[in-house]
Amino acid sequence: MLWRPTPDAVERAAVTAFARHVERTHGLDLPDYDALWRWSTAELETFWKAIWDWYGVTSSTPYEQVLGSHELPGGVATWFSGARVNYAEHALRESVGPGGPDAPTAGDEDVAILARSESRDGLTSWTRGELRDEVAAIAGGLRALGVGEGDRVVAYLPNIPETTAAFLACASLGATWASCSPDFGSRTVVDRFSQIEPKVLLAVDGYRYGGKDHDRRAVVAQLQDELPTVETTVVLPYLQDEPDLSGLQGAVLWDDVRRPGEPLTFAQVPFEHPLWVLYSSGTTGLPKPIVHGHGGIVLEHLKAVGLQMDLGPGDRFFWFTTTGWMMWNLLLGGLLVGGTIVLFDGDPGTPDLGRLWDLAEETGITTFGTSASFIAGSMKAGIVPREGRDLSALRAVGSTGSPLSSDGFDWAYEHLGPDLWLFSTSGGSDLCTAFVGGVPTLPVYRGELQARSLGAALASFDPEGRPLVGEVGELVLTEPMPSMPVFFWGDEDGSRYRGSYFEDYPGAWRHGDWITITDRGTAVISGRSDATINRGGIRMGTAEIYRAVLQLDELLDAVVVDVPHPTDPSANGRILLFVVLREGVELDDDLVKRIARRVREDCSPRHVPDAAYAIDAVPRTLSGKALEVPLKRILTGESADAVVSRDSLGNPEALDAFAELAAELSARA
Repeated sequence: MLWRPTPDAVERAAVTAFARHVERTHGLDLPDYDALWRWSTAELETFWKAIWDWYGVTSSTPYEQVLGSHELPGGVATWFSGARVNYAEHALRESVGPGGPDAPTAGDEDVAILARSESRDGLTSWTRGELRDEVAAIAGGLRALGVGEGDRVVAYLPNIPETTAAFLACASLGATWASCSPDFGSRTVVDRFSQIEPKVLLAVDGYRYGGKDHDRRAVVAQLQDELPTVETTVVLPYLQDEPDLSGLQGAVLWDDVRRPGEPLTFAQVPFEHPLWVLYSSGTTGLPKPIVHGHGGIVLEHLKAVGLQMDLGPGDRFFWFTTTGWMMWNLLLGGLLVGGTIVLFDGDPGTPDLGRLWDLAEETGITTFGTSASFIAGSMKAGIVPREGRDLSALRAVGSTGSPLSSDGFDWAYEHLGPDLWLFSTSGGSDLCTAFVGGVPTLPVYRGELQARSLGAALASFDPEGRPLVGEVGELVLTEPMPSMPVFFWGDEDGSRYRGSYFEDYPGAWRHGDWITITDRGTAVISGRSDATINRGGIRMGTAEIYRAVLQLDELLDAVVVDVPHPTDPSANGRILLFVVLREGVELDDDLVKRIARRVREDCSPRHVPDAAYAIDAVPRTLSGKALEVPLKRILTGESADAVVSRDSLGNPEALDAFAELAAELSARA
């Protein structure tokens, strides 16, 4: 045990006040968090109604019932039928805070956003009132462009205040939002945005990262060419004060669209009305366009940010993220509970990895969210966060993106102090939340996630669907949650949705993580059970890399494998690319460089392969699927025959090259 909350901290925690409210209103005895969790998953309707009431969720029409069906997947879109809500209305309420008569609230004079950008000078600060005014101005401009309920607005924007305001403006109109970070390549963006047929494209002219300017106007022009439904492109000057937009088709400047002084109104939409589209990482085919509803996200983020992270008015909430990762969407949940959100856009390693700790001191961050790889990088770089910095406001650090190593836990407590609450979390874009992670009233154990989240009926299953304790199994959810996707865009019959989560265990959601539930209720995540590659918070599927590299005529086929670090699960591993070449072609330095360029430009610079190898054939099943996960296991030392049945392969001899390489890698290690 590395940390235990003091009795005073337990008493002050929002989850404690909520539990007592439940006890009073329902005549229950909930002596600890485990009892509260068990009640929350056994009595789903009562629990989520209690969240609704505790946080004062409002609806222009009364809801008819909390949950229509517990059946999965059928029950995911039957929450709070009849309710009409709006996410932006709840994020921008003039007086917002957690439940209870004595709870503090945040008003228009309180700070809503603090932001630092490598592309701008100084610290930006917006009050809640200023944010409301900016949302109204942008909403007025979008309305004038013909944007209304059900229209899609897509954003090629960085993590800056204007992006937050634009999203809230979009939500206020009942339109649907999707965003990508400007460091995404054009093909990756088109693969996402084209599926939802957007009406308006919001973009920047460029950005600065690591001291280097990146002009993105040519990419924006490509997006215009390949997104035929876009009627208007709005450009925010970010790299230059007066960018030349002559190369773009009819683009207009941000300030020419804004309508200052417009009244702020909120469309009242059904509970499940599409709020935003998040994207899977494209492991097979195009990235899945995951649609979340207004009401489900409001409820889940109130619970996740307010209770699990213990945030409310007076807190300053930061997570290092881009607009292409679900953590950006979750970060905005800080506004729902009356907190201040802290934004950063730029290179966290320039001039060194102490930059974000400087930001924590400057802005008085109370909860600092980051990734396991950032913590591992800070360890290797010898960063000492408290050296020369006043971090007295910091009380919690959150980690996600990949499993945090035991050494990472030790480093945090050594260099951030014994009073720190360190919580490691795991979830995903699919539900836009963490369903196992932080609890402010529980102790922290080295290398473990504290507990399963309230309302998340989470279990570890063996291959036959039997629950496991103390053993590694598949992470599953056995009951619906309000923030489960309401549908995938374009998936008319729901077959893609069902196939993504419900084929392996009928009636249960299989998430794609390996998890161990311990006998004391903590959890250990062992990584993905699929082939997603996460680098610096950008999750990229293998299919996206294939689409990039197979544009080269010299390549006939390819398979990419993310081989984990041999001793540190929180550190980045190696991305190994295996290619089948045309006859007479050699994998020389020039071809390797061109492969890297394709991945860098079409996908992201963080997913350029660390090494490339020529092979005779990609191992495939009889149905033609590449063996990505089995190859990963072989390359980490498991026997090929133990990992996959050769009888199930169309070309079993293709495995031999990987077994030989695995032996070489093991010898080098």
